[in-house]
Amino acid sequence: MRTGSNLLEDYLNQIEGVTCHGEAFNPNFIGYPNRSDILGITQQQREDTPERLLATIRQQSDGLGGFRFFHDHDPRVLPAILTDPRCAKIILTRNPIDSYISLKIARATDQWKLTNVKNRKSAQAHFDLHEFERHIGRIQAFQLEIMHALQVTGQSAYYIGYDDLHDIDVLSGLAQWLGISMRPEAFESNLKPQNPQPLSEKVANFDQMTVALRGLDRFDLTRTPNFEPRRGPVVPSYKACAHHPLLYLPIRSGPEKQVEAWMSALDGDGSTLVSKFNQKTLRGWLQDHPGHQRFTVLRHPLARAHAAFCDQILSTGPGSFNMIRNQLIRFHGLDLPDDPSDPAYDLEAHRAAFEGFLAFLRANLNGQTSVRVDAHWASQAACLQGMADFCLPDQLIREEDLCSALPDMARRVGIASPPAVPAAAHPDQSKLEAIYGPGLEKLARDAYPRDYMMFGFADFDAARAA
Repeated sequence: MRTGSNLLEDYLNQIEGVTCHGEAFNPNFIGYPNRSDILGITQQQREDTPERLLATIRQQSDGLGGFRFFHDHDPRVLPAILTDPRCAKIILTRNPIDSYISLKIARATDQWKLTNVKNRKSAQAHFDLHEFERHIGRIQAFQLEIMHALQVTGQSAYYIGYDDLHDIDVLSGLAQWLGISMRPEAFESNLKPQNPQPLSEKVANFDQMTVALRGLDRFDLTRTPNFEPRRGPVVPSYKACAHHPLLYLPIRSGPEKQVEAWMSALDGDGSTLVSKFNQKTLRGWLQDHPGHQRFTVLRHPLARAHAAFCDQILSTGPGSFNMIRNQLIRFHGLDLPDDPSDPAYDLEAHRAAFEGFLAFLRANLNGQTSVRVDAHWASQAACLQGMADFCLPDQLIREEDLCSALPDMARRVGIASPPAVPAAAHPDQSKLEAIYGPGLEKLARDAYPRDYMMFGFADFDAARAA
């Protein structure tokens, strides 16, 4: 978004025999906000059978039919797009820092396109290095996926940069590449650049940004035509003790607060944990701490799914996923209360909603929904594979073994009297224990067969009794 894709779409629709149908596979709307269908296919029909919309655009568009596709759109249609040599791929790129700042300003102003300068809304963005690294990491992964698919199928794409959108000769060349001859001067648009001023005027902490960007490792930036650093998705979440060689690689929806509280107590002087690593700073930490111990903690799949459900979906407070929550209500049949503390939302209602979430997880983890596979409920096996892109933990500790495993590990690095591990069950653990039964266990096993097999998890009831 905000890379000039609105402008590019406007130009494409000016080419005779070409129709761009907007963001056809955006999970939150179909084509454009407030649009109910594309060529008679509704959002619900697209959600049920995305291939139907793809075929309709191919067969019923006036001439060449297409759409804009971003990295967070319905992943189910991407293989069909990438492997089809008759589908023309136009890849729009932009300087990653410009893209990030533009997106931050759009979110602040809620203005995503501009046709009249008088209506322009202004705001300054605040640069956050770790947010920026996550942003370009997601885009980099998407670009690598596209590049690999084009390579193995022997295809080529038309790459166009943001600045090229103002070069009418390039636009004429794009029309020729699509097989249509068009004079350059025929291209016109009433869309206006939304933030034409320099970055120094658009970023509130510009000086801090320039210093932060010096620390990026530029030698990882040549993997795709767009010069962007490749970053692992979990490195910024790693935590290290301030005074001891222990590094925690957390898996989301696990006992993170409990482990971090113990690590803080281990330091003993109130020091905060070392965090917000990037790959460069983490390599430095590893080199400076020979004999270090890296560890992560596995949680029972059913308990972890329940924690993710309560924290990210049932809750409507800070950190919750309200857009995904709405998707689950609208398209996956979950009956969720506006207020989780509503007395009408009793244990039976909680069991039914959680059962629906587990059914959704099975489809989601099998690539059968348009919703992203979030780190909070991705399989723990997949999370470990992601860690392997940089470094694997030395130890996999089960949550039920924390009280003995963490002190033992501390003693191995020379700490004679490590503190006890604080008891810190998930706040909604009692709800899971109250609604637990064989039906929930089966749904969890259906959703996470690899985790149960690879890590040997017993039933939650048996694990809890142990």
